[in-house]
Amino acid sequence: EACGVFGIYAPGVDVARVAFFGLYALQHRGQESAGIATSDGQTTYIRKGMGLVSQVFDENNLRGLRGHLAIGHTRYSTTGSSHLRNAQPYLIETVHGPLGVAHNGNLTNAHVLRRELVERGSLFQSTTDTEVITHLMATCPRGDVIERLVHALRQVEGAYSLVGLADGLVIGVRDPLGVRPLVLGRLGEAHILASETCALDIIGADFVRDIEPGELV
Repeated sequence: EACGVFGIYAPGVDVARVAFFGLYALQHRGQESAGIATSDGQTTYIRKGMGLVSQVFDENNLRGLRGHLAIGHTRYSTTGSSHLRNAQPYLIETVHGPLGVAHNGNLTNAHVLRRELVERGSLFQSTTDTEVITHLMATCPRGDVIERLVHALRQVEGAYSLVGLADGLVIGVRDPLGVRPLVLGRLGEAHILASETCALDIIGADFVRDIEPGELV
C-alpha cells in the first residue's frame, strides 16, 4: 500500500482544481490525509488536512490556491503516525525561496539520516521520511534546487517517487530501482506527473511515458 502524488505545470490554468481531481482519482492510494501546494513562481500557497480529498478541499479553499504550478498528495501512513503534522506536501522556506515536496515510499536509512541532521541542528516538525529529504536539501552547502535535490537523493536509500515545487519548477523523481511508480502526462501545454494513469484519465490528459528508474524530470 502506498501514497499518491500528483504534480502539474500549466501556465494560464487553474491548477488547484486539476490537482484536486487528480488526487481524487488517486484516493485509493491513501485515505488518511490530503494536501495541495501551488505557486505562481513567486508566492506559494498550501492547504492540507486529515481525511479524504473531498473532505479537505471545497470551492472556497481551492480558490485560495493560486498559481500555475501545483503538487499534491494523498497519504497512507507507512512511516510516521496519523497526525496533521505528517500530512503532505511539506513546504519550507529556504534561502533560495520556498520548497515544496510530496513523497511516496520508504527510506530505509531515514532514521540514521534524521539523527545526523538533528545533531547538526536541524529541527523536525514531523516523523515522516519526506522531511528528511527537505532537510538534506536545505543543508546542502551550495547549488540550485536541482543540484540540492540530487545531493539529497544520493544520500537516501529505499523505494520512492517524489514531486517537488521550487524556483518556478515542478520536479518529478523516481527511485533508482523503479520500485514506486511515476508517470508523465500532457494536457495541451500542461505537463503532469502522477502515481498512476487513472489521475491522467480523470482530467482528460494523455499518457506520455513512465518516468524511468533513477530519472529526474
